[in-house]
Amino acid sequence: MIILDGKKISNEIKEEITAEVAAMKERGEKVPHLAAVLVGNDGASLTYVGSKVRSCKKIGFGSTLIHLPEETTEKALLQKIHELNEDDDIDGYIVQLPLPKHINEEKVLMAVDPDKDVDGFHPVNFGKMALDMETFISATPYGIMELLRRYKVDTEGKHAVVIGRSHIVGRPMSILMSQKGEAANCTVTLAHSRTKNMKELTLQADIVVSALGVPHFLKADMVKEGAVIIDVGITRVPDESKERGYYLTGDVDFENVSKKASYITPVPGGVGPMTIAMLLKNTLLARERHGTGK
Repeated sequence: MIILDGKKISNEIKEEITAEVAAMKERGEKVPHLAAVLVGNDGASLTYVGSKVRSCKKIGFGSTLIHLPEETTEKALLQKIHELNEDDDIDGYIVQLPLPKHINEEKVLMAVDPDKDVDGFHPVNFGKMALDMETFISATPYGIMELLRRYKVDTEGKHAVVIGRSHIVGRPMSILMSQKGEAANCTVTLAHSRTKNMKELTLQADIVVSALGVPHFLKADMVKEGAVIIDVGITRVPDESKERGYYLTGDVDFENVSKKASYITPVPGGVGPMTIAMLLKNTLLARERHGTGK
């Protein structure tokens, strides 16, 4: 069994980007600048955005955190997005989800300039991804594909079962794995919370990508020997014995499933670090496209 070490690979990617940024500086070019918009004080969002800002600083990117109060109106947020769209110094930006309930997420995401949408959530970028055109791929699926590539996991002709149908992970993952190319060429089944014969499907799978958000959902008796297991889920489980009052776990019963798997991602340290690394890679791509006028 081989651990798909997202922390290790994400550090390699960050080192590669750092070298590219240093070369940009030497040529006198503007370095990439990533902005993050955060509305409210959601704990997980604050942690995630803080991690992105620190990563930017470490690799030499410019970064801006726009932290707006919980009561910010939809109109005010849309105005801020308009300003970011028009700001030539900002190469890419993200609007951290979830947004407060009084703000329409769809309206906000539609307002983002697709050329600065480094999260890859805009329908223009999603459509280009589905058509296998160059675009910003949503960072979590992009990170999983990169992890499979760098570990040279054999995916050609394999049966992949993707659990979860969100627009952020499950659906793009199913599309990317079915396309031609490295770490792809799979026959893909997309399962979800309403799937009736889940165990029957996962037992057939050579590769299982679980993005359901249900702790320890995938048990050892649901996977076959030698399966590749990608755990996208990350849930805080209350535990008073822990210093923080909780522990992090994924969708997979790691202790038991890992005994049958050929490759498996840990939680934490698997898919999570890859998501941030690929967001940075998308921002570098945005800077390069910006510079060439594309």
